[in-house]
Amino acid sequence: MARYIGPKVKLSRRVGVPIADIPKHTAKRQLTPPGMHGFRGRRAKDYGIRKDEKQKLRYHYSVLERQFRGYLDAAARSKGNTGEMLLRALEQRLDNVVRRSGLARTIWAARQLVAHGHVLVNGRKVDRPSFQTKVGDTISVKEGIQKLARENMESMAGLVVPGWISVNPAELSIKVVAVPTSDQIPFDVNTNMIVEFYK
Repeated sequence: MARYIGPKVKLSRRVGVPIADIPKHTAKRQLTPPGMHGFRGRRAKDYGIRKDEKQKLRYHYSVLERQFRGYLDAAARSKGNTGEMLLRALEQRLDNVVRRSGLARTIWAARQLVAHGHVLVNGRKVDRPSFQTKVGDTISVKEGIQKLARENMESMAGLVVPGWISVNPAELSIKVVAVPTSDQIPFDVNTNMIVEFYK
């Protein structure tokens, strides 16, 4: 299972927006370009602007380029707006659902929680972070990890849970109640630029 294991804050600095909603990434000084003095190069051309939009989305969901291309190709083949379908597929990933619910603080923590086999979907263990959840799925965590999950939820008390999932804090369970829409995604990205980048 390939994944990015380098410094995470550097990703936020590279694209100029916080890719994780934790103080380490949202601090103002962290949004300067990487390097000791923050590289102040030439103004980005159209290609660079579109590439940065694509990288923002990739980093936010922690997927590698080849996997991202697969999501985009599947979105292009499906009926409807390609950008909407791409966001929907990324948003319905199991690791992202765990992150959005507050059981894990970041996408990397959620991915580890899933990959280590601590997450159950409809009562069955699923250890693939890319698993696509569907409407009606119930997600829960194993007993051994419930203390950690509860601590994570308490540390993120102000987290706004999107309307397409329903969280039961007492049982530490999540239910997918609807299909996510682009306006329910708390991350600002221009999907049209991403689709144009690959044309």
